[in-house]
Amino acid sequence: MFQGASSLSLDAKGRLSVPTRHRDVLSATASGQLTITKHPHGCLMIFPRPEWEKFRERIAALPMDAQWWKRIFLGNAMDVELDGTGRVLVSPELRGAAGIAKDAVLLGMGSYFELWDQVTYDAQEAKAMQGDMPDVFKDFSF
Repeated sequence: MFQGASSLSLDAKGRLSVPTRHRDVLSATASGQLTITKHPHGCLMIFPRPEWEKFRERIAALPMDAQWWKRIFLGNAMDVELDGTGRVLVSPELRGAAGIAKDAVLLGMGSYFELWDQVTYDAQEAKAMQGDMPDVFKDFSF
């Protein structure tokens, strides 16, 4: 279960250094193998390979009217591996799709991560905080 936010900087080659608190789990559960793909909200999703395989099966089973979403998720997926220092290469195509140049936010989202451009994430979070909470929270107790 991944949770928490980390502010990170990609290096000049587009490599992301995965926070140490996640590396052991990723090594143990996925042998350091990850899959990165687009998210419809403008960020990237980073899955440990076993979680990606579950997600991929669910997406592949969608009906024909979801074909474009299959293309977005499956067609843009890139398999990567943690290197010896805990970094992964985020391809130029995926970085461009999410508008990530250097500063990023990595969010633990349970079974996967989201990788956001820092400025974009800050703006989206501020917008969400200004709006009303979704109805699903009406009976939720904090």
